[in-house]
Amino acid sequence: MTTFRKKKLIGLNIIIVAVLAFAYYVFFLPNYYNDPKGELVTISRGASFRMVADSLVSTGAIRNAWSFELAGRILGYTKSIKVGKYLFVSGQSNFTILRDISSGKSRLIIQVTIPEGWPLDKIAHRFEHDLGIDEKLFLSLCQNENFIHDQEINAKSVEGYLLPDTYSFYWQTEEQEILTRILSGFKHFYNDSLMKKQDELGKTQSEILTLASIVEAESNVDEERSRVAGVYWNRLKKHMRLEADPTVQYALGAGRRLRFLDLDISSPYNTYRRRGLPPGPINNPGKLSILATLYPEHHDYLFFVATGTGGHRFAKNYSDHQKNIRMYHRTKRELKQLSSK
Repeated sequence: MTTFRKKKLIGLNIIIVAVLAFAYYVFFLPNYYNDPKGELVTISRGASFRMVADSLVSTGAIRNAWSFELAGRILGYTKSIKVGKYLFVSGQSNFTILRDISSGKSRLIIQVTIPEGWPLDKIAHRFEHDLGIDEKLFLSLCQNENFIHDQEINAKSVEGYLLPDTYSFYWQTEEQEILTRILSGFKHFYNDSLMKKQDELGKTQSEILTLASIVEAESNVDEERSRVAGVYWNRLKKHMRLEADPTVQYALGAGRRLRFLDLDISSPYNTYRRRGLPPGPINNPGKLSILATLYPEHHDYLFFVATGTGGHRFAKNYSDHQKNIRMYHRTKRELKQLSSK
């Protein structure tokens, strides 16, 4: 072999080794960092590939942006990034990270809880905070006629239909997908058996949820929900006004304590002035309140008032109700005196 051919072969080997070394550096060299918990990276809607690379650098998940961007362009991953939150552990290569964010395989699942009795605006705010969604778009969909119709709901809003529970989503899941999944959970719960019971009571689903939302707002004691529901059913049958404070608070749009003057406001939700049920639910009731409304306790009670220490006292006539109110005020005074000592 001539000297020239030897030099050419050596040069070719050097080039091959350099290319392999460069490829290893760009694609497979581990990214090490000190945090044993890993690095949390958020990829939001509308983020460009360059922005994703910069975010990975700023959190310490990769060494530099240029090698990561080069690897992404060579592999064709720049247009297929999945939105989400990712946790990258030390030692992952650019190739591993690129494959991950392209498939979305290891996106973190975020659990969001809707507490019983929350209205739409509070639910929308929680999803914005926990999932980074658009709160205004979420609320707009909640009142979108076409969306509601597609969900087979006969109402002007999904207020009352967002069943309280803990749900699992990815970061910035589309607002419509979030609502569709929650409403699917409601439909699964409110099955044919409950629909049959609703028909036996001679009410629509919206009316049942409306009454359930009032029960939800009035009592957080599970054992007495069906008794509270029974009171309202009794009042409806006797064509009495419901006189439910939470409906007036809903009409006011504020969480403050009611004043006596507030009970005279002009609103279809003012059950002190109007007979029957208000136009729709005032919150999103939980399963127990819905079941209590469908299966109320049978009794002759027409009134109830808080005990002051939890739960309520019930009365069959106005005279006994007034006695219970006086007992409530006495209990509050005693508790105030005890706390001041």
